[in-house]
Amino acid sequence: MSPSNSRLTGGLLAAGSAILFACKGVFAKALFLRGVDYQTLTLMRALLALPLFWGLAARQGFRGMDGAPLHKQPADLLWLTGGAGALCYGVGALLDFHALELIDVSMERALLFSYPALVVLFASVRDRRWPGIAVTAAMLLTYAGICLVVGGFDVSAWRENLVGALLVLACAITFAFFFIAGERCIPKLGGLGFTLIAMTGAAGLVLAQFVAVRPLRAIVELDAASWLLLIALAVLCMVVPSLMQAGGIRRIGAVRGAIISTVGPPAAMLLGAGLLHEHPTLWQVLGTALIVVGVLVIGRFETRS
Repeated sequence: MSPSNSRLTGGLLAAGSAILFACKGVFAKALFLRGVDYQTLTLMRALLALPLFWGLAARQGFRGMDGAPLHKQPADLLWLTGGAGALCYGVGALLDFHALELIDVSMERALLFSYPALVVLFASVRDRRWPGIAVTAAMLLTYAGICLVVGGFDVSAWRENLVGALLVLACAITFAFFFIAGERCIPKLGGLGFTLIAMTGAAGLVLAQFVAVRPLRAIVELDAASWLLLIALAVLCMVVPSLMQAGGIRRIGAVRGAIISTVGPPAAMLLGAGLLHEHPTLWQVLGTALIVVGVLVIGRFETRS
């Protein structure tokens, strides 16, 4: 494949993964209408996706980047990865899907996309260095966009959206921690190995949480249509976009991949309006635009530094 075709393929993969990730909210809303609660949804998504990740890892021999078996990698990395997965794909996913019961798909995706600013903030605290002026301004721009997305200058909108927005922002914090953990662990475990261990930790946590608070008959009583939606959610909105994202980054790099992934929030807005009849306000559209611009600036200048 020529370099130009490889870049085009990489760009399409990155854009496609962002759009599929954005479809998560649409499937979740459809399942909520069928009476599936967010706890059952979170559990089944993890359990249905996990065997596919195990199968892919088995094809590679369950090995890390250095060729050593995953179970022989440093124990601290394995525990950090499993814990980060339990926090992000477990606790974070529960918070995120609960938020989708309360707010629109477009708002959820825009708020979740604020995680790069949180990554920069956490990394600055860890490294004891404050980011440059441009990145700081971009972070403030992102936070201003969050305020506009939640309600802008409409007090009633703040009252209606605040709980759901706080849940999504809490999820974004877990995602930022997951990203920082990945920076340390992926060079040894590899992307697929890191995802496999993280998803295994997450599945264990959400299963334990579900058994503690819900009867197992909630799973048995799911109808055929709900099972199809859950399978589509796990495969099309988790496994497939994860692989597409990795393939895109491999061809065009993380920076270009991150830039192209900013199609996610606008795609979620269009999907919400077209399929769910959501009606974002002008403030929400402007806030989403500010978040996307802030993320683009952060990605550009942090990569340079």
